[in-house]
Amino acid sequence: MNPAILPLILAALSIGFIHTLLGPDHYLPFIAMAKAKNWTMKKTLFITTLCGIGHVFSSVILGFLGIALGIAVFKLEGIESIRGNIAGWMLIAFGLVYFVWGIRRAIRNKPHTHWHFHDDGTHHAHKHAHQTEHVHVHEKKKTMTPWILFIIFVFGPCEPLIPLLMYPAAKASISGLILVTTAFAATTILTMLTVVCISTYGLNFLPLKRLERYTHALAGFTIFICGFAVQVLGL
Repeated sequence: MNPAILPLILAALSIGFIHTLLGPDHYLPFIAMAKAKNWTMKKTLFITTLCGIGHVFSSVILGFLGIALGIAVFKLEGIESIRGNIAGWMLIAFGLVYFVWGIRRAIRNKPHTHWHFHDDGTHHAHKHAHQTEHVHVHEKKKTMTPWILFIIFVFGPCEPLIPLLMYPAAKASISGLILVTTAFAATTILTMLTVVCISTYGLNFLPLKRLERYTHALAGFTIFICGFAVQVLGL
């Protein structure tokens, strides 16, 4: 192994971890949607993995093309910046639309009281919400949400990957380039899965029963905030 590759592999591991952890858009959308749509842990992690692969390997493919065609790194950074803007606006739009839909759903699902009067003069009341009684039916319907998230993550770039890792590794060797890229990709996806798994599991212990009506609206707002953070704060 080229002596220059080992420091780059270590850098890939640390950058992949920090880059993912400091970017809430890497995990909050999955945590929010899993709670809102009652995804199983298996489904949540599968969708997270799928989106993580799309997120990382879109930049990997771009980096390999740039290296193979001899494209200057600053040109690729410009393309990555454009992709980042698109992904940010897509997060904002999706989050806003889903938030509005969630608010409408919550209003329609407001609990109400029914009174029952019996022949013997007794009466009683009970509260219910029509949509929650049939939520299991609706949630079984196939939705486009996982694919929307996947498309957004494909557009979302891994900004440090190409200039800080791929181009320096390519100067050493092709095998070194593959090792460094693999280290970054594996770390990024594993960090996403770890944060999503721990957070989703932890939410089960929080007293969120009163907010159950608003889970979809909260999920949309969370995704909107992630998009805002990407666009305005540059996370």
